[in-house]
Amino acid sequence: MLLYLTDYLMNFDSSFRVFQYLTLRAILGALTALIISFLIGPVMIRKLTRKKIGQSIRDDGPESHYQKAGTPTMGGTLILVAIAISTLLWADLENRYVWAVLLVTLGHGMIGFVDDYRKVMQGNSDGLSAKAKIFWQSVIALSAGTYLFLTAEIPAETQFIVPFFKDVMIDMGWTYIVVAYFIIVGSSNAVNLTDGLDGLAIMPTVMVAAALGIFAYLSGHINFSEYLAIPYLPKSGELIVFCASLVGAGLGFLWFNAYPAMVFMGDVGALALGAALGILALLVRQEIVLIIMGGVFVVETISVIIQVASYKMRGKRVFLMAPIHHHYELKGWPEPRIIVRFWIITVILVLIGLATLKLR
Repeated sequence: MLLYLTDYLMNFDSSFRVFQYLTLRAILGALTALIISFLIGPVMIRKLTRKKIGQSIRDDGPESHYQKAGTPTMGGTLILVAIAISTLLWADLENRYVWAVLLVTLGHGMIGFVDDYRKVMQGNSDGLSAKAKIFWQSVIALSAGTYLFLTAEIPAETQFIVPFFKDVMIDMGWTYIVVAYFIIVGSSNAVNLTDGLDGLAIMPTVMVAAALGIFAYLSGHINFSEYLAIPYLPKSGELIVFCASLVGAGLGFLWFNAYPAMVFMGDVGALALGAALGILALLVRQEIVLIIMGGVFVVETISVIIQVASYKMRGKRVFLMAPIHHHYELKGWPEPRIIVRFWIITVILVLIGLATLKLR
């Protein structure tokens, strides 16, 4: 939005040309989202507290969580508002990638909002049914995948890229839509499963988003992409503005979500942020790298699958409780220790993901 204003102002003062630079708009996007979070956060927390929109705690969960009962939830709304405003202000709104990632993120946020609303406002402990949740996630993911497949302008947009091998680029054809479905829906639910401790999900999300922003910028720059032997995607550079906005909004939310949390993001935030990471990886053709960098999310999801499968098949549990962060809680690890160690693991995995840029 402001990009159009600066384009007009360049007719009177050439110094406004500086706003054409992606790096500057990314920085401004991050700062804008951060400031919005700081300004809206306290107001939102007070309103959520006043309306008693509090978190309910599982009876079979760790005892240390009982004291969190009543903590305001649905704070993910704050993240989405900050991301949306910042992206609309600083991104090129004629870029279809920007609209794809923004609509997929907000669409999943709406699913999470309905789920949270039913739980905390209508007293329905089940919220949105699992079938309904998966159905609407599937509708959004398949719609996004189909749109991106039909509007692809160059082969690289729908090719499967294998990291560490610069010449392995597989044409997927219509199976691109299938890959889009599993990446978006899988990532959305993986982040949602991870969101169980104060700040556990948001910081890895911020780090992975920042790394995907780097991939987006480099893929959208013909010289950098050629030097690094990664696919050149002319319109992907603009995604760095969205990624930066997510980073700013995420850090702003962490200010209130850090242990002990003043607010939880709820499904409205977790489902949306997970979907955002999924479609970002899809757009910059780095699905495998997302799995590497988001290893914490992957392990959390696998732990749930293993636990459920083991209990149904053998009648025994592998972990004391799933997802796996609860397992470590029941083993006696303090919550801050689990959180920080998972953050450290994510830093390592993100660095490994970034290393794939050069190790080819």
